[in-house]
This record gives sequence, structure tokens and C-alpha cells, in this order.
Amino acid sequence: MSEIEIDIDDLERRMNGAMTSLKADFASLRTGRASASILDTIMVDAYGSQMPLNQCGTVNVPEPRMITVTVWDKDLLIAVEKAIRNSNVGINPVGDGMTLRLPIPELNEERRLELAKVAGGFAENARIAVRNVRRDGMDQIKKAKNDGMGEDDQKIWSDEIQDMTNKSIANIDKAVETKQAEIMQV
Repeated sequence: MSEIEIDIDDLERRMNGAMTSLKADFASLRTGRASASILDTIMVDAYGSQMPLNQCGTVNVPEPRMITVTVWDKDLLIAVEKAIRNSNVGINPVGDGMTLRLPIPELNEERRLELAKVAGGFAENARIAVRNVRRDGMDQIKKAKNDGMGEDDQKIWSDEIQDMTNKSIANIDKAVETKQAEIMQV
């Protein structure tokens, strides 16, 4: 009988991908301090199609409470301003020639709590993704059992997949706890 292998590296890569995605989601949350990543999800209607804002101009953070967007094409200035206003970031751009200034307002307590809940939702989505990867791994073990894998090997693989899952979920919990503390910090 040939040795049956479970692709642990693929499962681990996919679990790490959930954490990478979570960090990207966290970067888009506004914490009361200026960060260029706040604008990463904004799409601008430019030249008849949707373009990411960072492909329409230069995004800078000159001060802790200010983001500037220097638009490269003056024809896009209004479209960029409109895209920022219509996004959910809660920032009102102020025009200054080819540059838009985005003052970051202080977060009030209600908005901080709301953002902390959003961060918790992002974390829950990451946990679900990790558990889905775990389920896929367990399905591989069941398939291997039908192909002749022994019970001892099943136990070893199951334990390894469960350990990876536990570590990934612990990392997610730690990340969300840190992000929520950052959001709630005045």
C-alpha cells in the first residue's frame, strides 16, 4: 500500500491567508490617526471605468491628522473628490488646487464602539475562513481513510490540523484584541 499524504503546507498557507486578509481589513479601519491605507478600498469612476484611488493620484500623510491626495489629471479631480465623499470612511475632502486635503476628525465614543464591532466582524470572518480550511483538511483525512489510511495516521493528521487551527484562531484573537484596543484609545 502506498503512503497517503495530506497537503499540510497548502492548509497552512490558506490559514495564513486568512490572517493576511484580516490585516488588510484592519488597515482600512480609521482609528483617529491618518493612514494612507484608509483610502485603499475607494474606487474612482475614471475614464469610463472604476480605478483604485491610488492609481489616480499620490496619497501622502504629511501630519498625524491629515491625508493629502494630489490628483495627476485635473479632469479627475471632481471624480476623486466625489468618490471620497461617497465612501464610508467619514472624511470630507477640501480642495486646494490639484490637491485634496482630508482632515481626520477625532473619533467620538459611539464611532469608536462601532469601529470596534466592525473589527470584531472582520475577525469572525477570518475565523470562519480558518475553520473552513480545517474542514477541508478533515475531509482529506476522511477520503484518505477510504483509500486505506490507518487509524493511527488519521489521529496524527487530525491532531496536526487541529493544532494549526488553534494557533491560527489564537493569532486572530490576539490581532483583533490589539486592533480594538487601538481603536478605543483616545
